Amino acid sequence: MMPDTFFYALEVSLNGLMAGVMYSLVALGFVLIFKASGIFNYAQGVLALFAALTLVGLQNGQVPFAHLINAVFGTSIHGFGWQLPGIIAILLTALVMVGLAILIERYILKHLVNQEPIILFMATIGLAYFLEGLGDVMWGADIKKLDVGLPQGISDAIESTTYEWFGYGFFIDRLDMVAAVVAALLVASLTLFSQYTKYGRALRAVADDHQAALSVGISLRFIWVLVWSIAGFVALVAGIMWGSKSGVQFSLSLIALKALPVLMLGGFTSIPGAIVGGLIIGMGEKLFEFFIGPLVGGATENWFAYVLALLFLVFRPQGLFGEKIIERV
Repeated sequence: MMPDTFFYALEVSLNGLMAGVMYSLVALGFVLIFKASGIFNYAQGVLALFAALTLVGLQNGQVPFAHLINAVFGTSIHGFGWQLPGIIAILLTALVMVGLAILIERYILKHLVNQEPIILFMATIGLAYFLEGLGDVMWGADIKKLDVGLPQGISDAIESTTYEWFGYGFFIDRLDMVAAVVAALLVASLTLFSQYTKYGRALRAVADDHQAALSVGISLRFIWVLVWSIAGFVALVAGIMWGSKSGVQFSLSLIALKALPVLMLGGFTSIPGAIVGGLIIGMGEKLFEFFIGPLVGGATENWFAYVLALLFLVFRPQGLFGEKIIERV
């Protein structure tokens, strides 16, 4: 292998790892909901979209439901005329996501206690389409630019340093580097919360058995509000990263589909597994495209992750870090 080809493959691997971190940010939200309720939350990708739309709308001083108000009353209202600093807009959006979690628990989840997992799953599908429509009506369907001050573009420092060391400059996106640091902090915080706090232990108890958790005095409603609030915050972080990278648009909700093979690899119940699964998927699809793509006509990134996930389902269905489920009959 020629040196330049080797370094290019190494650069592709590093960019794949960075892309995997972005997938993992979405997968974390799925893991949290699954640990608390035992269901796959189909709405997690739409939560990231809704959070990003709300953040842009608040930051730009946009009037919610402006198009609907103008259509009904014949007005021409569009904005409040202010620009909020990024940090204030993020804090306000986090409060909105907490309020959304309270509404979801009050009007959906509390009516579905002890129901079959498939019923809860179908409820999240309905919730996903409702939130997507609500986001469209509130903030409009046009593509929006999200800028909260995160560094973007190629890192000149890494490019110049690697060129001095190897004679080959690595192109690494600074936003991906920030996402990697944020993901590491999130995983560490969520793992500590889950393992060493009273509410983290209560969350695991609820996941094991709703009825038993209720019998020992654990408030199921509070735990669900808490976990959906945390998942909403994780969705906000994912929405910020993905929105800053590719703009806030309704295709952002489809990142949930990319997170699915990440969950199958890492395990639906493992917070660190979401990160490891994302790294494997991210690097694997980039290297597969680099080495095998030219031989099969390219575009392997569209299906590689799902084929890899299928292999895991066949040989290790619980994933790398998931808990093996044993049912006694």
